[in-house]
Amino acid sequence: MSDDEREEKELDLSSSEVVTKYKSAAEIVNKALQLVVKECKPKAKIVDICEKGDAFIREQTGNMYKNSKKKIERGVAFPTCLSVNNTVCHFSPLASDTSELEEVATELFVFVCPYLECSDMGCHIDGFIAVVAHTHVVQSGPITGKQADVVAAANTAAEVALRLVRPGKKNKDVSDAIQKVAAAYDCKIVEGVLSHQLKQFVIDGNKVILSVSNPDTRVDDAEFEENEVYAVDIVASTGEGKPKLLDEKQTTIYKRAVDKNYHLKMKASRFIFSEINQRFPILPFTARALEEKRARLGLVECVNHDLLQPYPVLYEKPGDYVAHIKFTVLLMPNGSDRITSHPLQELQPTKTIDDPEIKVWLALGTKTKKKGGGKKKKGKKGDKAEGGAEGEAMDASTNGGAS
Repeated sequence: MSDDEREEKELDLSSSEVVTKYKSAAEIVNKALQLVVKECKPKAKIVDICEKGDAFIREQTGNMYKNSKKKIERGVAFPTCLSVNNTVCHFSPLASDTSELEEVATELFVFVCPYLECSDMGCHIDGFIAVVAHTHVVQSGPITGKQADVVAAANTAAEVALRLVRPGKKNKDVSDAIQKVAAAYDCKIVEGVLSHQLKQFVIDGNKVILSVSNPDTRVDDAEFEENEVYAVDIVASTGEGKPKLLDEKQTTIYKRAVDKNYHLKMKASRFIFSEINQRFPILPFTARALEEKRARLGLVECVNHDLLQPYPVLYEKPGDYVAHIKFTVLLMPNGSDRITSHPLQELQPTKTIDDPEIKVWLALGTKTKKKGGGKKKKGKKGDKAEGGAEGEAMDASTNGGAS
């Protein structure tokens, strides 16, 4: 085996050290998400909540591998976003933005509560990335009506995807299945959302699951393999599922396009681009981390010449609700290991799952059964132990309306 082959082998899940780094990053981002959800209260400023999420990740990762002989990069892999009601994704405002959760909801609707907020964030250790997104309704008591339907649709679709993202299955299998689940709740899977394979320092790998296929967006057919890692991204909507960009100025998240070069003309652009190359050479970052006045001037030229890939803030129509569930899954030899998540609120959707095919998908286990040699487990207690992960998932989807 050559040195290159040995290095490549050491960087996948066959290395226990790599698995540990993925799980450590997941533990931190799960705790960061808990913090963000706790902070989501009326009158809270969205930018303050986003910054608290990022600061927590920076602090926690900064405490790890301090004594390592090798320099280990670690920190935010995707900036904290807080998208409210019909906002689909990527809302992570600058420090000068004074938007409050209650104000945003009032602008979009005639009432203040309840309203949905979708949190999205990521953490990495040594480039091994764990991402998560969760939808929370800012109110007390069970979630009902359309809001419950859309959250249940996203969650149940995520549970189905978890069982279909497994070695031997194909990306198209997942795309078709999640659309069928959403339809069962009278919702739509949002177009343009991609689930990517994750690799070291790569948040958007070449193997992709397309949420909804259309003439404008196509991806290559791909088969899942053991020792791969995926960020499975599910966004459901009570609307048409065709989000639109309303204001380019709201875009604050970017990623360096490493294959692009251009000699920038403006001094502000060159200054900002130099800072980006030093601090954020590979993974996405928020303009909030840059000096705001220079960033506003300099980022435009960088984007216009394709040096940066923007993550635009997209919207469904006012009055529609959007739910976002994203998780990181490791395709281990013993089965699929979902390492990022957050508990759902109690849901009372108006729809239930009656489709036999969806029920079969939800009944699939996430672990690979060992062949032969093992002692048979006795009684109901043994059966429960063997199907524990599956049982938990079924409880979650039942809470979201599956029967």
